[in-house]
Amino acid sequence: MNSRGNDRSWQTGRSQAERVFLVGVEFLARPTTKRGGKRPSAEDAGASLETGSSSPARKLAAGKVPPVARAARNAASPLQAPEHGHQPFSAEESMAELRELATSAGGSVIGEFLQRRQKPDPATLIGSGKLEELQGAVASSSPDVVIFDHELTPSQQRNLERQVDSRVIDRTQLILDIFARHARTREGQLQVELAQLQYLLPRLTGRGVEMSQLGGGIGTRGPGETQLETDRRKIYRRIKHVKVQLENVRRIRSQQRQRRESVPIATVALVGYTNAGKSTLFNALTNAGVLESARMFATLDPTLRSVTLPSKRQVLLSDTVGFIRNLPHTLVSAFRATLEEVQRASLILQVADVTSPVAGEQQEQVEEVLRELESQDKPRLYVMNKVDLLPAMKRGSLQNSDRVVHVSAAKGLGLDSLKEHIDAQIEEDAVRRISLRVPQSEGKALSTLDAKARVYAREYRDGYVELDVEAPESVLRKMKSFARK
Repeated sequence: MNSRGNDRSWQTGRSQAERVFLVGVEFLARPTTKRGGKRPSAEDAGASLETGSSSPARKLAAGKVPPVARAARNAASPLQAPEHGHQPFSAEESMAELRELATSAGGSVIGEFLQRRQKPDPATLIGSGKLEELQGAVASSSPDVVIFDHELTPSQQRNLERQVDSRVIDRTQLILDIFARHARTREGQLQVELAQLQYLLPRLTGRGVEMSQLGGGIGTRGPGETQLETDRRKIYRRIKHVKVQLENVRRIRSQQRQRRESVPIATVALVGYTNAGKSTLFNALTNAGVLESARMFATLDPTLRSVTLPSKRQVLLSDTVGFIRNLPHTLVSAFRATLEEVQRASLILQVADVTSPVAGEQQEQVEEVLRELESQDKPRLYVMNKVDLLPAMKRGSLQNSDRVVHVSAAKGLGLDSLKEHIDAQIEEDAVRRISLRVPQSEGKALSTLDAKARVYAREYRDGYVELDVEAPESVLRKMKSFARK
């Protein structure tokens, strides 16, 4: 890597937007398996424009998905309906997403091009002709960084930087940078740092003379450890330290969760593709004031808030980081402490942008991350967001079902129906209907019922209040002495 390769300005941000040049690559051929099926190789798993990079994608391709996950994948999804046009990301749509990512990282796109070829070049990913074209484009536009919409091997990254004489990063490093910019809590910063260190480790070799191996022969033997080995040892030590700190975070979070679970309050986790409107929906349901932004990964640190359902039960709603196509495996691993809220949730609200032409493919990417978290078999409610952006005729034809609710978080449409659906699927602190006869002198009990129960009928007789109520078991246990025989 050239001297600019170690520049931390991309990670820390500058006062003005960096000039970026984007390069997209679409591979038309894929290696075949012995059985004749096609799947990504180990080198380009995660690099294809249509296949995720995480280990579940490889498990899917190899046919090693557990039966429950297979059933979840094969089940009819609301995002695969004809009107949503379930289709893979095209190369152009993938480039549009890369453009959004670059903007979210604070960059200003000054140029881009896309190449379609049969297979990746082992040395530079793109073909020699396209590489010459890239050299000319970089020389004429002088970008601060060239970003590839593809995961680059360490050798490909070094070769490209030597050829184009500019800093080169790949999609994974770009996503890591965005996470680093948006992490606010100590936990989030630790998780991002761990992912960055794991990404950097195999890329140390060739970062300049100061990191190269010492040669053999007279006069070339060093005093002992090489700079490369020293750097590796430092990174390994830092990774170990960060993991210990994250384990402490996990332990504290587990203790907090155990205290929560001692009270019968269910947790509902919001998941979905980045920029699907999760934070807007979270704010609409909880009035939490979480940052809402059209930029990708605006929400990184988890937030928990309580929501009161129509049955007067309370649930904890958890906002999580958005998922994305080819989400780096190191990030999924590093963010396990945060994503444990998804694993422990009683119900998952899977939020999708109903206006997206690739909603079905985005859905599959979310499914892959849920499989990696072993949460694919949890109860699911699909929340189709942004219906206010649909034409009026199409919006009027939308129908809710047991699995699907249509809402507009920004306009507050359909939120009452969504709460009813959540209420119907939550099993914790079950709701029961009962008749009570409460003395009028029991003001505390009557006010509790007004606050935490649905009162269907109320009559005053002989100093008593006779009520027909529906309330959670936690409330009814306190009222058992007033139950009518």
